Amino acid sequence: MEHLFSPFTLKALELKNRIVMPPMCQYSVTNKDGIATDWHYLHYVSRAVGGTGLVIVEMTDVEPDGRISDYDLGLWSDEHIAPLARIVDGIHQHGAKAAIQIAHAGRKAEDAEIPVAPSAIPFDHNSKTPRALTTEEVQEMVEKFRLAVRRAVQAGFDAIELHGAHGYLIHQFHSPLTNTRTDAYGQDLTKFGVEVIQAAKSEMPDDMPLIMRISAREYVEGGYGIEESIAFSKAYQAAGVDMFHISAGGEGPIAAEGRPGTHAAYQVPLARQIKEALGVPVIAVGRLDEPTLANAVIGNEEADLVAVGRGMLRNPYWALEAAAVLQKDTSIPRQYLNGFPKQAR
Repeated sequence: MEHLFSPFTLKALELKNRIVMPPMCQYSVTNKDGIATDWHYLHYVSRAVGGTGLVIVEMTDVEPDGRISDYDLGLWSDEHIAPLARIVDGIHQHGAKAAIQIAHAGRKAEDAEIPVAPSAIPFDHNSKTPRALTTEEVQEMVEKFRLAVRRAVQAGFDAIELHGAHGYLIHQFHSPLTNTRTDAYGQDLTKFGVEVIQAAKSEMPDDMPLIMRISAREYVEGGYGIEESIAFSKAYQAAGVDMFHISAGGEGPIAAEGRPGTHAAYQVPLARQIKEALGVPVIAVGRLDEPTLANAVIGNEEADLVAVGRGMLRNPYWALEAAAVLQKDTSIPRQYLNGFPKQAR
């Protein structure tokens, strides 16, 4: 039976365990130029030292006004490649694999003077009203995603993740709440996402997996649910997505009714439903910090990988601690052997 420390392979991506560090913005680009810093290097490489199988670098944006804040990472220039390659090399040196999340914040770009979006609909009453992209600008945006993926491949990442969740640009296009366009990108709500996927695949080696993060359910009034997300995920799978990273929400203020749960593993049923409906590998996320629970998600075949976010913010060595709790074999840096019980060596 598979467990949290079973190896996992998808195309050329070979992971030593099922543990993922999900992308979490650090807001730490102090020069506001999108270039990764020593903070990012230490942050990500320490999780590789700590036994994580797959480290996904935070939301990295395809243009300056695509950032949530001016302190976010970017990949709109070749200047961004070398600092990211340094991070990839460090992750590899400590036995983990590296992915990167490519994105655009759309209407949620807080520091953009005038954010852009599918339609001129603000996130909430405190947010700027975005400008609707023209059809030509949407096509140019697809090209910006393509070039960002090209740079990520040049930096040596083992997998690419497209951010189609949490109310950012791809999500904004496939949500009826935020896409009221009358052109082709409004008539087919998946058209933008499909074109971004195809553009990404055109830059990726055939054996490199493409991951897509989605919100499988919106928690806003009138938002879509699991049936709709299964439908658009099928379109994205047909376009070339190899694995889905299943989250939820983020498209607007949470409605009084239908509020998401706060209990452990509350999003795992969504991951299981996508996995079963599409026959595709999935990453589960959401309050999975307890090792026995994370292990059960894998053992019960509800997901193929488990992402541990806040738990890894608290403890870079979460994976090593989980091996000790579960009494599973894993590779522990020799410098740390005295800190762990014999059964976890």
